[in-house]
Amino acid sequence: MYANELEGKTTMKSASHTRRSFLRMTAGTGAALLGGSVTKALASGAINPGASSVLLVIDVQNCFLPKGTLPVEHGDEVVPVINALSKKFENVVLTQDWHTPGHTSFASSHEGKNPFETIELDYGTQVLWPDHCVQGTDDANLAPGLDIPHAQLIIRKGYHSEVDSYSTFLAADKETKTGLTGYLKERGLDDIYVCGLATDFCVAWSALDARAGGMKVSVIEDACRGIDLNGSLDAAWSAMTDAGIARLQSGDFA
Repeated sequence: MYANELEGKTTMKSASHTRRSFLRMTAGTGAALLGGSVTKALASGAINPGASSVLLVIDVQNCFLPKGTLPVEHGDEVVPVINALSKKFENVVLTQDWHTPGHTSFASSHEGKNPFETIELDYGTQVLWPDHCVQGTDDANLAPGLDIPHAQLIIRKGYHSEVDSYSTFLAADKETKTGLTGYLKERGLDDIYVCGLATDFCVAWSALDARAGGMKVSVIEDACRGIDLNGSLDAAWSAMTDAGIARLQSGDFA
């Protein structure tokens, strides 16, 4: 059922609408970072990832850890959870935010603007962030302690200076592709388990794009932490639920 064309179109429309809604809610607010309520999706220990399953580890980088340039509160706590989860998967893909200096998503690139305000760009509403994850800096490196030697791919996003990319599948203009969809489809990987930072931005957008691309998608809640900009965390979970994305815990895996 996941590849049903009509369902895919509905999902894509719903995801785009909800993204616009929770981006509008972020205007002029600061970052209060938190976790979110716990919802068990399956009986504990019931999931055994198979050959078509992949753990997609989103942006577990220095910049999003407590001492980074865009810290997610308790972001470092996901590292041991993700390390343990990765041992249950044959297939793992890591992602990195990889911005150019002076990126259009940085508040410092827009005179008179402050971090966490929004502006309108050609592709829609853009939250302005502190400078973060700049290419080649320690801030952009993967988090110390992230230990997944069997990961097969590291894919970078956000490296086009004039367009942001929360999703690891599509940039914010919804046209510029990273190539991840093709990679997964060529390898027959269509059962996607998403974790990392941050729940309501890069994790949610990646999950929604994977789902709209016809894949089965789950988000592992306790292996994520969120940036809650005036309700964006609840809005992201609502969007993912509406799209048919499962909400799991690490304890749901055998």
